[in-house]
Amino acid sequence: MCTGAGQVVCVTGASGYIASWLVKFLLQRGYTVKATVRDLSDPKKVDHLLNLDGAKQRLHLVKANLLEEGSFDSAVQGCHAVFHTASPFFSGAKDPQTELLDPAVKGTLNVLKSCVNSPTLKRVVLTSSVAALLNNERPKTPDVVVDETWFSDPEFCRKNGGWYNLSKTLAEEVAWKFAKENNIDLVTINPALVTGPLLQPVLNTSAAAVLNFVNGSPTFRNVTLGWIDVRDVANAHILAYENASANGRYLLVERVEHHSNAIKILRDLYPTIQLPEKCIDDKPYPAIYQVSKEKAKSLGLEYTPLEVSLKDTVESLKEKKFTPF
Repeated sequence: MCTGAGQVVCVTGASGYIASWLVKFLLQRGYTVKATVRDLSDPKKVDHLLNLDGAKQRLHLVKANLLEEGSFDSAVQGCHAVFHTASPFFSGAKDPQTELLDPAVKGTLNVLKSCVNSPTLKRVVLTSSVAALLNNERPKTPDVVVDETWFSDPEFCRKNGGWYNLSKTLAEEVAWKFAKENNIDLVTINPALVTGPLLQPVLNTSAAAVLNFVNGSPTFRNVTLGWIDVRDVANAHILAYENASANGRYLLVERVEHHSNAIKILRDLYPTIQLPEKCIDDKPYPAIYQVSKEKAKSLGLEYTPLEVSLKDTVESLKEKKFTPF
């Protein structure tokens, strides 16, 4: 599987959930990886990367900060591909502008500006999100099929206080505009809620959503959303670089389920674990809509079933001692 032998790639925000798997798979495929992190001296950010197979020979850690213009210049230098995954993801921001919007939007521009001057660069693969597709007034009913032509409406995000959704929407908007103006070959990956095992030692937002199911909480949220395995997301990034014909956006959703159905799956897998029994409110459950898988399949991507993904998430949370059991 050494398709990447002799090729140098950059992964931004390399210590993150998706990025760590991306680095692992790139090293497995023979790539040399320049991985950016904010703090090279933080073992929680770098140790799990340095312990990956092939890291001693082909992993180079580079310090970079999303908000510093030019800080990605050395990381991008000599690279054939840049995978820009770095972007904050959490809820409950006190200052959305500083905590979410600036790092996402300015950070994306800073990375792309560093790419402009790179003669070796073939393609930039940007980690976007379904958050940049779904947040608009369009109805999401069982007969509706969401696909890559959908875009979130920034006003809709603002009105609903969806600051993370807004950050991903604006970041993707500026990325397409800048890429077009500067002749950068850009592809975006738009995953749904990401589950699956953790390589990094710290709990991330999407794995925390699964932890909330198994840590004794009495209620579950009344939400219907898409689910996708972290390993599939990492693979999709690599396929989007390696397939010369890849273009535009790639929506990644294995299936759409309400939280109650995700809990049903977990109940079958773990009959003895205490799981939430009731919904947090008595409103009707949002409908399960459809999602097009055509474009993702054209990359050659095969999805990990949600059952496997949820089980692997729980096992990983157990192993890292996040669970109460």
